[in-house]
Amino acid sequence: MLVSACLLGINCKYNGENNYNQRIVDLMKNERVIPVCPEQLGGLTTPRLPCEIVMRDGEKRVIRKDGVDVTEEFSKGAVETLKIARMFDESIAILKTKSPSCGSCHIYDGSFGGEVIKGSGLTAGLLADNDIRVFDEDNFSPEIVDRH
Repeated sequence: MLVSACLLGINCKYNGENNYNQRIVDLMKNERVIPVCPEQLGGLTTPRLPCEIVMRDGEKRVIRKDGVDVTEEFSKGAVETLKIARMFDESIAILKTKSPSCGSCHIYDGSFGGEVIKGSGLTAGLLADNDIRVFDEDNFSPEIVDRH
């Protein structure tokens, strides 16, 4: 199962910290877990400036807080994450909610004001488009592990 590395306590979050989630760690104790950080796989450093998705000319663009477009790096990270999923024949991913890479149900609205909207990050969207079931830490349950 692919899991956002930050949820497992790996310090790869934009601010150099993590999003450790004891519930996810407990659920994964007896599973094969492949930690992924699409931002790092795309070549971004840790720490890095916060990024959010905005719509420009009808397409999703990932923009840093200082206005720099980092869509290319986020797209590369999504593709690399998909390669890992295919390499290990993974069909489920548990990713970090609200992330411009990993958000599967909700993402920040692009204003850097903390507002959340329905939507998916680049990696979550690419995985879902390739028949990988994507969950976030809030909508993942033990029953999913049991059926895996």
